[in-house]
Amino acid sequence: MPDGPEEEFRTDVCVVGAGPAGLVLALLLLRSGVRVTVVERSRTWHREFRGEILQPGAMALLDRLGVLAGARARGCHEHRGFRLVDGDRVLLDIDYRTLAPPYDHLLSVPQAHVLDELLDRCTRFAGFTLLAGRRVGGLLRAGGRVSGVVADGRDGRCRVLAHCVVAADGRFSKVRALAGIGGGRREAFAQDVLWFKLAAGTAAHGAERNVRIFRAHGSPVLAYDSWPDRVQLGWTLPHGGYRDLAARGIGHIKEQLARAVPQYAELIDEQVRSPGDLSLLDVFSGRAERWVDDGLVLIGDAAHTHSPIGAQGINLAVQDAVLLHPLLVASLDRKDASAAFLADFERRRAPDIAAVMRLQGMQSGALLAQGAFATHVRPALARLLRHTPAHRAVLTRIAYGNTSIRISEECFTP
Repeated sequence: MPDGPEEEFRTDVCVVGAGPAGLVLALLLLRSGVRVTVVERSRTWHREFRGEILQPGAMALLDRLGVLAGARARGCHEHRGFRLVDGDRVLLDIDYRTLAPPYDHLLSVPQAHVLDELLDRCTRFAGFTLLAGRRVGGLLRAGGRVSGVVADGRDGRCRVLAHCVVAADGRFSKVRALAGIGGGRREAFAQDVLWFKLAAGTAAHGAERNVRIFRAHGSPVLAYDSWPDRVQLGWTLPHGGYRDLAARGIGHIKEQLARAVPQYAELIDEQVRSPGDLSLLDVFSGRAERWVDDGLVLIGDAAHTHSPIGAQGINLAVQDAVLLHPLLVASLDRKDASAAFLADFERRRAPDIAAVMRLQGMQSGALLAQGAFATHVRPALARLLRHTPAHRAVLTRIAYGNTSIRISEECFTP
């Protein structure tokens, strides 16, 4: 790290984390005349991300921001819906085409495409500063409240002074830990997920794409087409079960994977060469013990962590940013960044998050269930209910979350 004086940046809002939540919030604030500095520990996000599925709720909000079309143009795949498969049998078929267009599908789009579009919009504003490659190592305080952050990186050490700091730095949030806020981890899911991608070639893709879940002998496998010509797979394992598998060697792992998804056996044999080709995700849910402090707000995974079931991560992150935006504008207008004022965000958002956690628990139970009821009775009931108002209501909840969340365009400046 270079020697020299410590840089100092003054801004209205300091956002830590340049993921979907952080950059959507930054863009909304910039369009409202707010100065924003984003601190991001990585120098680039052109790397592998697990979360690539956009639900209709996130698509609609990103479209309203003028971001979706550009992200799609960079490359994506539309998916008709979710399909639960057991061998040659389709047990559940959740068809998003029953929703109103244009958001009547799921979208698999590399997260880098979305982030690039968001950053492109942000950099058009004079009030935007991106500090990439800077890792937050401390919080600044003034008068008992959080007043900024200290960050280090190859470009040196810096201080960012702000009216409010927003922690959008993920489920293992450094800012949350520095603030002394517990993550509220809950072992609601007794699984881990082993993620990997296979280069499948265009011949491997069907004319109709679905996000597929293969039952696979009690260890379900999620599979979906990933841009441009890959398949992303997530193998569900019992919590801590990968250690025993790994101890038996990569050959044994490949055998088990091929047994779980035989249609990809040849590709697995060719392309999975070492444990380094696989990525283990520790699956848990969590809700931070509080989402605000004086001068600080937590959003996205930093505030609430979810399993990958139902592809809710980006949906929730974008909606968090949209909901927090007008509150931060009002906070600046009133010069009030107290926890009491900022707590309105948690009060309004907490019921939505609780509902998602309950729904994911039900989905997890259905996914892992075995026996005659899960294999024969439940699919038959699902087919009967498919065209009822109840089915439409559940699908809308999964696809959109809280449908009342809207971008506060009245806060935008000309």
